[in-house]
Amino acid sequence: MKWKNIVIGAGVGALAGYVILQQLDKQQKVTPEKALKSAKEAFKQDGPISGSWIYMKPEEMEKNGLTYTVYRGGVTRTIDGKSTQYEFKVDAETGSLLDVAESA
Repeated sequence: MKWKNIVIGAGVGALAGYVILQQLDKQQKVTPEKALKSAKEAFKQDGPISGSWIYMKPEEMEKNGLTYTVYRGGVTRTIDGKSTQYEFKVDAETGSLLDVAESA
């Protein structure tokens, strides 16, 4: 009877550990708001920005043979009186800026 209790306890403990680990992995992803804030901080290093936006739903992106889950967004900057828009992609896992392109 004691072995049965030990095995059941170990099984419940392992299951609880697995569930907690899965929840922690989900919580470590970057939110769209944090991704936008990170991108805006990067753009502000080169001067002020006048507007920004981000899509709240993550997308898949392939770059250099690797697939990333990204948030897509953009910022508007005024340079020499001319409004210039940039589109960016931020890795949803790490918050790193993966791609920046000037919008046409």
